[in-house]
Amino acid sequence: MGKTEDDILYTILVVDDEQPVRESLEMILEDHYCVFMAKTGEQAMRRLKKQDVDLVILDVSMPGMGGMETLSRIMGLNRARPEVVMLSATDSARLGIKAVKEGAFDYITKPFDSNDIIEVIRKAMAKRALEQEVHYLRSEMEKLGGFGNIIGKSPQMREVFRLVEKVSQTGSNVLIAGASGTGKELVARAIHSQGARKGGPFIPVNCAAIPQELLESEFFGHEKGSFTGAHERSIGKFELANRGILFLDEISTLRMELQAKLLRVLQEREFNRVGGAKLIRVDVQIIAATNMDLKNMVASGTFREDLFYRLNVLPITLPPLKDRPGDIPLLVNHFLKDISYRVNRKAPKVTPEALKLLEAYSWPGNARELENVLERMVALSSGEGSIGIEDLPVEIATTEFSSNTQTGSSDSLLEARDRYEKMYVLSALRKTGWNQSEAARLLRIHRNTLLKKMAAFQLSARKEQQ
Repeated sequence: MGKTEDDILYTILVVDDEQPVRESLEMILEDHYCVFMAKTGEQAMRRLKKQDVDLVILDVSMPGMGGMETLSRIMGLNRARPEVVMLSATDSARLGIKAVKEGAFDYITKPFDSNDIIEVIRKAMAKRALEQEVHYLRSEMEKLGGFGNIIGKSPQMREVFRLVEKVSQTGSNVLIAGASGTGKELVARAIHSQGARKGGPFIPVNCAAIPQELLESEFFGHEKGSFTGAHERSIGKFELANRGILFLDEISTLRMELQAKLLRVLQEREFNRVGGAKLIRVDVQIIAATNMDLKNMVASGTFREDLFYRLNVLPITLPPLKDRPGDIPLLVNHFLKDISYRVNRKAPKVTPEALKLLEAYSWPGNARELENVLERMVALSSGEGSIGIEDLPVEIATTEFSSNTQTGSSDSLLEARDRYEKMYVLSALRKTGWNQSEAARLLRIHRNTLLKKMAAFQLSARKEQQ
């Protein structure tokens, strides 16, 4: 069988102290893969420290450094780790099973069938190819300024991405602080998708959206007949989140008595359903989020200090959008593509003048407000052309002038009006490709009025192109 370009990309290291086994595997694999041999675990580790290998076929029982110790060292490599398939005699299959639990992809018993070997390797390489693709796509997203669904390239967001990567590898509780609209739930979901609990559930609860008298039942569930209207047993969010993550948004709104019950669950990892006697144990990681300063609430006596420290094991603070204006073009591009896809329209461009105003605006509602503004503009647009100053809400379109007023600009009202009008007319002309009739229609003025304003402001396509 001839080698194919795809096959030869993968490198396999066979580690076995028996020469007949090594030779047999080499004959089976050499037509499909680039194969190297090692007699001992020590030899294998020396090669792996110098060369990237895609897969190791490793004998369980070898003199010197045995297969299990070699596997442990492979799993501890700093460079890209290969997949490992263990070879074990029938009487040592127990070790093969143990090896899989410790990180090996699979194990095969001796004597082996060549078809079994090839099939296991094919599956291992398919897994490796998928992981490489995910790694590539993730790195490409980061180049574009993204981390999962979180968008940003600013130093503040890079620090957030760094923390998310670190936090996702632990099972400790996390407290995410940030103003409304900064993306606290997106960060919580990124921690879930990147971490060891990604195979478990992600259960979000907005503590502010549920009536306080129902929150205990919402958290812990209730038994049938435990209160008026409890017609059947209900499973609470803690049970639903077992082996996963429970995201508690707006944690600052919890009443003190419920804070005490939440603290007990965090300490004991067990609770009773409302009206129930049976203790229920759970394994849940808590990610809490708040737009309030919990330290101040602790100082004022409205939030329990012991609960704060239980939640604040790994803190992440999200910056407001006004502190990272350089991320706004990335967010605008992301939101416009997403919104346009949902409404089945071509994503519009944003003129440089309009983008400048979007970057200058303070965004009190943060990224959520930006998304809502863009969605409104896409909905009101004709579906053609670009988004210019004339499409922006008045509070954003006048940002520059509001800013000048606040900083004590010496412009008179007439000068400020003329400067804004010039920008507005220029934006309409650029949006229509300097088609005067189209620009006049867009501005809802007569074409002759437009010509007079172009003369007054010294606007011309020729000057634009110079």
